[in-house]
Amino acid sequence: MRKTWWKIVCVVLLFYTIIQGLIGTIPRQPILNETLRNVYFHVPLWFGMMTLMIASAWFAIKYLRGGNIQHDEYSAEFANTAMLYGVLGFATGAVWGNYTWGDPLPKDPKLIAVEVGLLIYAAYFILRSSFEDEQKRGRLSAVYNIFAFAAFMPLVWILPRLTDSLHPGNGGNPAFGKYDMDNRVRLVFYPAIIGWTLLGVWITSLRIRVRIIKRLKTEQF
Repeated sequence: MRKTWWKIVCVVLLFYTIIQGLIGTIPRQPILNETLRNVYFHVPLWFGMMTLMIASAWFAIKYLRGGNIQHDEYSAEFANTAMLYGVLGFATGAVWGNYTWGDPLPKDPKLIAVEVGLLIYAAYFILRSSFEDEQKRGRLSAVYNIFAFAAFMPLVWILPRLTDSLHPGNGGNPAFGKYDMDNRVRLVFYPAIIGWTLLGVWITSLRIRVRIIKRLKTEQF
């Protein structure tokens, strides 16, 4: 039970999030209207992605310090799940933008920054697949992972704030929660962040187990 309680919490929170996202009451805001429900999916996916990227970079640093191959595996799988969350966050954002901005992919600074950031992370997986040697792949991938993380965060969180942007909280726009969220939304929004983040950790843990099993089988032969 001690190892599964957080998975139970994850399932409960996601069921709660999905039900409230589909049929729960939300404030009626101009332009947003029913699309405000996407705040329970799009935004928490980005929060989850950031958390997974932090974990990936942390294990990359640990690998460089100790050379433990398991840390490299952890780093790679956290990056894998972060990339999945990034793609899902990008897709849900495109759907939202289509209904609120009239264009799924407008030329918005933050959107362009996210696209560049995801491409930087995509190159990480190309780099990993380019090496057969385990140690060389681990070292170079770890260094690039740290670089990708250090580049992604300013791209997404700092640069869009220095110019005009459609996204709330950027380019002089007020932060999203200042006008569009009330207590009804917050009661779902914050659990949604926890639920989606826990799901990302859960997916990663399963992928790590599979990777370790494959490695052990390879070592046996």
